[in-house]
Amino acid sequence: METPTPDSLLPIIQLSVTPVILLSGIGSLLITLTNRMARVVDRTRGLTTQMLTAHDEERAHLESQLDILWHRAQLVRRAVTFAATSMLMACLLVMVIFAGALLHFELGAVMVGVFIASVALVIVALVAFLQDIFVSLAALKLDVERARRISR
Repeated sequence: METPTPDSLLPIIQLSVTPVILLSGIGSLLITLTNRMARVVDRTRGLTTQMLTAHDEERAHLESQLDILWHRAQLVRRAVTFAATSMLMACLLVMVIFAGALLHFELGAVMVGVFIASVALVIVALVAFLQDIFVSLAALKLDVERARRISR
């Protein structure tokens, strides 16, 4: 294997920019998801504390909210798992790009496969993220309806 020169490395580095941008975007998504998970965990802990002193109707309401929060936690966990796996695939893609170029292997099909897998995993993560948003809005609607019913 010959020692790479700056001129021979430049096209390889340029080719690896797309996966690096993908990494940056997924990193931002992961920050959002971990913040949502922290909110779900904090809210769950607060509701479990309230359950200790709740009575009948209030207890039933808290239990339904806890069920929703558990469902949301699972959705966020799923989104984080797929987003993180996508990041791993993007890192693998950078490695494949460099390995193929430096070792003179034809890895075009592998690069395409890894890139498609990475993007597909981001799509699945985003679907789970959207599901969490819909579930959280449904929970909010229940709270609003309950508040209206009680205040009448």
